Amino acid sequence: METKIPIAAGLFVAWFSIATFGMPGLASAEWYVAGNVGVNFADRLTGISGTGDLTGVEPRSPDFDLKNSISYGAKLGYFPEHSWFGIEGEVLQTTPHIKNLDNDPGIHLRVTTVGVNVLARYPGRTFQPYVGVGVGTVIAHLSDTATVQSDTDVTSGWNVLAGLRGFVTPYVAIFTEYKHTGATFRFDQAFGTGGFEGVYRAQHVLVGISYHF
Repeated sequence: METKIPIAAGLFVAWFSIATFGMPGLASAEWYVAGNVGVNFADRLTGISGTGDLTGVEPRSPDFDLKNSISYGAKLGYFPEHSWFGIEGEVLQTTPHIKNLDNDPGIHLRVTTVGVNVLARYPGRTFQPYVGVGVGTVIAHLSDTATVQSDTDVTSGWNVLAGLRGFVTPYVAIFTEYKHTGATFRFDQAFGTGGFEGVYRAQHVLVGISYHF
């Protein structure tokens, strides 16, 4: 896990370096900060397999059901010269808890994504539809239960997104956004000397407000 932690810092440094030094000056640029909230329509952890001492052991279920949950986050974005293409850094957190696992009625799962998105938009004065793709570091954390011990996985993830921003003043806009995210989680210590891994997919529907300067 230690070797994966710097990924998030590296992504942010790369994003900040490009925005600060690789693009035109601040006077000709559009920056924005934003906050958003919405719903995570989590799918399942699929393709479950054992790790550690449980490697090769057939799981009782090939998929683990996840609960829908609230998502919330923040963004910092940059468009040079109010152009069609830009870049944004974001943090998004959600809690798609595992519904049940063997005799456990539920396991708390927290997923935090720190990522960088490349965006393309129509730079309209009132409405701005946009699309984007991104990569990031995903931090997934399981909480202690009667049968599972606390474990954290830091891995890479991806997302695709589409949204529509509408300006209510020259500087303030509201937006709605759809985001599809994916990663593979590996919890090696969930059952002591063994654990499990599975593929995570989720769809987010978000609304937010942004300030442009």
